[in-house]
Amino acid sequence: MTPETKLPKVGTTIFTVMSQLAIEHGAVNLGQGFPDFDVPARLVDALARAMREGRNQYAPMSGVPPLRVAIANKTERCYGYRPDADAEVTVTSGASEAIFDAIHAVVRGGDEVIVLDPCYDCYEPAIDLAGGVAVHVPLDPETFAPDWSLIRAAVSPRTRMIMINSPHNPSGARWTADDMQQLEALLAGTSIYLLSDEVYEHIIFDGRRHESALRYPSLRERAFVISSFGKTYHCTGWKVGYCIAPPALSAEFRKVHQYNTFCTFAPAQFAFAEMIEAEPEHYEQLGAFYEAKRDRFREQLLTTKLRPLPVPGGYFQLVDYSAVSDLPDAEFCRWLAIEKGVVAIPLSPFYGTPPAGQRLARLCFAKNETTLDAAIARLQAL
Repeated sequence: MTPETKLPKVGTTIFTVMSQLAIEHGAVNLGQGFPDFDVPARLVDALARAMREGRNQYAPMSGVPPLRVAIANKTERCYGYRPDADAEVTVTSGASEAIFDAIHAVVRGGDEVIVLDPCYDCYEPAIDLAGGVAVHVPLDPETFAPDWSLIRAAVSPRTRMIMINSPHNPSGARWTADDMQQLEALLAGTSIYLLSDEVYEHIIFDGRRHESALRYPSLRERAFVISSFGKTYHCTGWKVGYCIAPPALSAEFRKVHQYNTFCTFAPAQFAFAEMIEAEPEHYEQLGAFYEAKRDRFREQLLTTKLRPLPVPGGYFQLVDYSAVSDLPDAEFCRWLAIEKGVVAIPLSPFYGTPPAGQRLARLCFAKNETTLDAAIARLQAL
């Protein structure tokens, strides 16, 4: 039997495709966004201790209490707002699960959800499965800043949600306080929900601050704010994230969560609770840690024919490859992996309709220096 697909536009993700090419051709993998350096020692020790202490059974559906309290403490420390640990914080099996749960909590058949292109590739499939319609609005093709005239024009009586992402994947663009105020004005007096994807919240550069939706009372009262421990603590394979939302939104969110995964890997939850409280300097210094990597990698890229774009946050570097090739981005990235031994991610899978003639690829610099040096040596030969 061959079922009628519910996701006709979806195939194998570009991240899986490019990582497989890295394996097949012995390429340096700067594609998929995972660090290749160690998880903090305290976190590993805390995980092992939690398992030895028998914390290996189902966690409470919303997350273990010590972790929810630690998240509330960290949120207050970072953004001046303390969510209710019991009613407003839910631990999930990664940020992708949280995004899925938030969409399915409030989006119904025929509802429109505004997504800002380029955007992470899990957004639209989750909208489609909820029966909604993704309305794609392009960001500026060079700076990836929001175009407020286009966003305002996209709002309709059917708009149920708008999804934002800062720092932005794939570009690293950062929303400013003015952007958040523009968003406040846009949503004022409406019943539109906000999904704020903030998984790179602690990776902000150049002395700036992260403009979380949680800083803005009129936004947080309608928002699902989603984060990821994997990005902050270099352990993407642990798949632990969380959602902060007002009590009424959290109640609907948890209805989906409990029948999706129900709960999340318990030992890791206890480990993160300890890590957050005992070593806050880790997330406080994460921006400086990655800023040094960004700056070093950018200087190296300037010795190649690739043109690096500015990176205000996150751990991805976009490069313009126009001086190297006229190939479309997916073809270029395949050629780069097979012929030159470096894996990058094309930007077109992040769009509903990619801009004509765009020649950009995404490189991940969340890597050891030896990995980045090996990639640069190959890129200098372009």
